[in-house]
Amino acid sequence: QVQLVESGGGLVQAGGSLRLSCAASPRTFSNYGMGWFRQAPGKERDFVAAIGWSGADTDYADSVKGRFTISRDNANKVTMYLQMNSLKPEDTAVYYCARSGDPWQRPSRAESRYNYWGQGTQVTVSS
Repeated sequence: QVQLVESGGGLVQAGGSLRLSCAASPRTFSNYGMGWFRQAPGKERDFVAAIGWSGADTDYADSVKGRFTISRDNANKVTMYLQMNSLKPEDTAVYYCARSGDPWQRPSRAESRYNYWGQGTQVTVSS
């Protein structure tokens, strides 16, 4: 059973920082591409960032490039992170982590490439 559990969301003022974590079952994490997506109220879910199975390749949405950093720790904690700096009110959303359906994947922006999703964690940025 694949399980992804996000944590680290909360309320922060504009300009502040948060770090999201996504914990996954070990056997279902290390060899797979991972991604972060977000969904604001009344909007569709959007791509935020993705990281390849090895951690060497990353991709970011233009709206977060330079402010957010995605990373993963395959060896020790089997966890993926999203460091979010210089947060803006428009970053307010529920953030979801996701795992690719196939192993050995490079970063992907396509939701269809991800078969497993976490329950989401709320990020609220006040102005």
